[in-house]
Amino acid sequence: MNRREFLGASIGALAVAAARPQDAEPVVDIHQHTDYGGKRDKAWKVTEPGRTNEQLIAHQRAMGVARTVLLPAGRDVACGSTHQGSANGLQGTCSGNEACRRLAKEHPDRFVFGANEVPDLPDAVETIEKELKAGAVVIGEQKFGVECDSPEMQKLYALAEQYGVPILMHWQHTTYNSGFDRFPKMLEKYPKVVFIGHAQTWWANIDKDHQDQSILYPKTKVAPGGWTDRYLSDYPNVYGDLSAGSGQNALSRDEDHAREFLKRHASKLLFGSDCTDTAGQGPGCIGAGTLALIRKLAPDREARNKILFENAKKLFRL
Repeated sequence: MNRREFLGASIGALAVAAARPQDAEPVVDIHQHTDYGGKRDKAWKVTEPGRTNEQLIAHQRAMGVARTVLLPAGRDVACGSTHQGSANGLQGTCSGNEACRRLAKEHPDRFVFGANEVPDLPDAVETIEKELKAGAVVIGEQKFGVECDSPEMQKLYALAEQYGVPILMHWQHTTYNSGFDRFPKMLEKYPKVVFIGHAQTWWANIDKDHQDQSILYPKTKVAPGGWTDRYLSDYPNVYGDLSAGSGQNALSRDEDHAREFLKRHASKLLFGSDCTDTAGQGPGCIGAGTLALIRKLAPDREARNKILFENAKKLFRL
């Protein structure tokens, strides 16, 4: 190792150490994207590039993340399930299967990758299966305007069962993965499939009193027993992805409830970041903020370790 390599490795190690509290648990981030955070015009053309791979690596290092799951977008297409293109790039600039697979293959010690496609395209199953055969560890992030119990989605559930991988779904009322109240029928029909829930409607419904589904980031106190709380309790094949502002809001809106929620579901929750910043620390980084909340509110080290590492290691065979 020459002097430049030594200094680079030393600085990287110091950054990881500085990002973690002393004796902190190892961390797996189950929700990140490549080329994230740029802008597109109305024709879906990228007008402002997103975060580079180098910036993503630095971001994850700053958070103290050991392994990261890269979730690809489907292809760019104008159809009903992409809301005529507005959902392309996962409603942003996230890149697809090839970019995620390539980065994971270049840095196998840092990344694993998922497989994705617009679910109602004729070759969706074929496209996703190709990535699964190449080593993808999850289907998703499925973020499309479809019914959760549609024939197209059920083909993906069957594919997940065939390959023994989870499927990660973005739930957003009237926009992505509709039919949240009917979801248990799918959980019962596909008991061998691990479903990972994510996003606004998923996390708003930890609250039994959440009635207005158009409110995506509720700030009120939480009454236990909402749909999401019950799904996590009643179905062994349901897990929750704590990433993004929706996951952070679920923890911060009522910290007394969050302590009991993390205790109750420690074996069913997964840390993810899903943030677009390049810092990986400070108030502008959702991932760093969610990590801090988990470390603050989880009841003990055993629960923290499950949420931050062990559950992901089991589901993604890391």
